[in-house]
Amino acid sequence: MTLPNASRKGWTVALAGTGINLALGILYTWSIFKGAIADSIATGGPDAFNWDKASINDPYAVACLAFAVAMILAGKVQDKFGPKVTCIIGGLMVAAGFIWISQTTSYLAWVIGFGVLAGMGIGFGYSAATPPALKWFPPAKTGLIAGLVVSGFGLASVYIAPLAKYLLEGYGLQQSMLFFGIAFAVVVSGLALLISNPPADFVPAGVSAAGAAKKTASAGDCKPSQLFRDARFYTLWACFFIGAGAGLMVIGSAKGLASASLGEMAFLVVVIMSVGNAAGRLVAGVVSDKIGRANTLLIMLVFQAALMFAAIPGLSGKGSPLMVVLLVTFMVFNYGTNLALFPSFAKDYWGMKNFGMNYGILFSAWGIGAAVLVRVSEMLKVKTGSFTTSFAVAGVMLLVGAMLSLSLRQPKAVAVEQEALAGEIVEEEDLELQRVGLK
Repeated sequence: MTLPNASRKGWTVALAGTGINLALGILYTWSIFKGAIADSIATGGPDAFNWDKASINDPYAVACLAFAVAMILAGKVQDKFGPKVTCIIGGLMVAAGFIWISQTTSYLAWVIGFGVLAGMGIGFGYSAATPPALKWFPPAKTGLIAGLVVSGFGLASVYIAPLAKYLLEGYGLQQSMLFFGIAFAVVVSGLALLISNPPADFVPAGVSAAGAAKKTASAGDCKPSQLFRDARFYTLWACFFIGAGAGLMVIGSAKGLASASLGEMAFLVVVIMSVGNAAGRLVAGVVSDKIGRANTLLIMLVFQAALMFAAIPGLSGKGSPLMVVLLVTFMVFNYGTNLALFPSFAKDYWGMKNFGMNYGILFSAWGIGAAVLVRVSEMLKVKTGSFTTSFAVAGVMLLVGAMLSLSLRQPKAVAVEQEALAGEIVEEEDLELQRVGLK
């Protein structure tokens, strides 16, 4: 069935999801909070943080892992209770975590509060933003809509980084966490009220019921248990693990990487890279709709590997400020492409019926990649005094991922069939626009 004003409703859901991700993207400003904790450790005193320096990234790494685990749980909740409830649960969990850590400097409390509670809350909110938006639009716009919604998460640092710096200077780290916690409860829960799934028999404008049935049959609507019998799942998981882990390694230490060249203005790299992060999601979504997901993934992994090797001299403290900004921005641009490509892969390969759980299971690669590579990177830095070894290892892994991604490229016959189906959908969209007098 079609609905009056369905396009307007779809864009409302997509923009609300983007707004929710603009709040939840505070995860990417961890490097600013990390800097405040490091300064407190160095200063000392009765109320200072008293942590092992090698463990300073642990709350962030645990948050990434909890984020990924929550995506699976939230996918099940979303498939059963809908995205609105799932998102509100996420907003309240994040708020609870931030309010808790605002009252303590305990390492364990920060790992649980920021890492587990906030990380899982971010996962619940994030998981509820993209799937309902995708359901309101035709398959030809999958990459575009996925890229738009998740771009909010990447773009969040544009305003959160300067806001966090202002709050830290005026109120201190813990009071700032309290402010953020209260804001989460209000903003995320409020925007969640605008999110909803279309009716079960809804057909997007411009797509005939026959075309929708054909596309659904092609996607297969796989059950979560069936993923593990699909070789493509393991290839995608490995590529996601490598691509996300390498990017998060840079994001988690962005301010530290830039400090040698930019000094007190290093926090601006967090802002600048967020633009690259969001742009990567939007560009990858649009490009993958045109040239295919697998081709886009291959290009991204090879480009990211080249950047990692270029970063060895470029981010060693000898590079110019411009080089530092460009390297970090393009690294994060490539990282951002992951977050548009992999939900699109999940929809293309396994359908929308169980999308929440299916993408949640695939998303575990993101969390494990973060937990492993962020921790290893920080340990290598403490041991060697630089990120050189980390960049070299990440570069090699990205080349391995690029080789794995070659198996995802479709045989020519399949590609031609899918192009023909996309052409049918575009023609149907044109006919529908002509019918309502818009073209």
